[in-house]
Amino acid sequence: MSNTRVPLKARQVSFAWDRTPLHWLPGDPFATHTINVLHLLLPAGERWFVHVYKQVLPLIEDERLRADVIGFIGQEAMHAQAHDEVLPHLKELGLDPTPYTAQVDWFFEKLLGDRTLPPGKARRWWLMERVALIAAIEHYTAFLGNWVLNADELDRRGADPTMLDLLRWHGAEEVEHRSVAFELFEHLDGGYRRRVRTWATAFTALVFLWQRGARFFMENDPTLLDGKATFKEFHRGGKQGVLPSTGAMVRSIPRYLSRGYHPSQEGDTAQAVAYLAASPAATAAEARTGAAR
Repeated sequence: MSNTRVPLKARQVSFAWDRTPLHWLPGDPFATHTINVLHLLLPAGERWFVHVYKQVLPLIEDERLRADVIGFIGQEAMHAQAHDEVLPHLKELGLDPTPYTAQVDWFFEKLLGDRTLPPGKARRWWLMERVALIAAIEHYTAFLGNWVLNADELDRRGADPTMLDLLRWHGAEEVEHRSVAFELFEHLDGGYRRRVRTWATAFTALVFLWQRGARFFMENDPTLLDGKATFKEFHRGGKQGVLPSTGAMVRSIPRYLSRGYHPSQEGDTAQAVAYLAASPAATAAEARTGAAR
């Protein structure tokens, strides 16, 4: 496993969705929609990451870490845009995500947004809480990125190639920058009790929002008469390899809570970089950038 650090850069990718069907994983609407929740959560969440990190930049005293955070901000902004662009296509296919995305926007912009606090300890406390929350969330985005890069069953099942490239381009960049959020938290605070507390908050929120999103998609899918999202179906998808397995998710918890944890333990940088070098969207973006120089 390679964990060599690489310079982080935003890749200006674009995707054409006109040929992607509603059930882009053929014959499996539940797995399709469980993964589709990414398109609902990520735009608001990653814009929130960017907003918080722009406030943090003046506090960073390590120049290498500052460069990594700037690269992270660029990548996360591009992730938000790419997933945002899937939503109009879903609406055209008869599944309007607006009622759910409005709730997600409220969660990140209001509940986790800026607060009117006096300068000093109170204001720094809220900023550090959010920095720690992002580190915990990034543990799971790296976990998911590593999973999708190795989810060969999606290929065997004939998953739509455009959707698969979006997921793997994004997943590869999550693996590529997986250490940044945790190292930023360690640089600015690093308190173990805060790490545990914010992990519990992040994990609970992610599980709640994800199952709520999957239910929303299944219940509003115009092709399903009685669509339901259940843990049994999620467990089935994990065993079949079209979703992350429940066992792997459970085993990821003590890794993050270990006092010796570092994100380099998750995923393989060489694999991520290799995918980015072959990704249709990423290579097209690189060609456009080269032509513009």
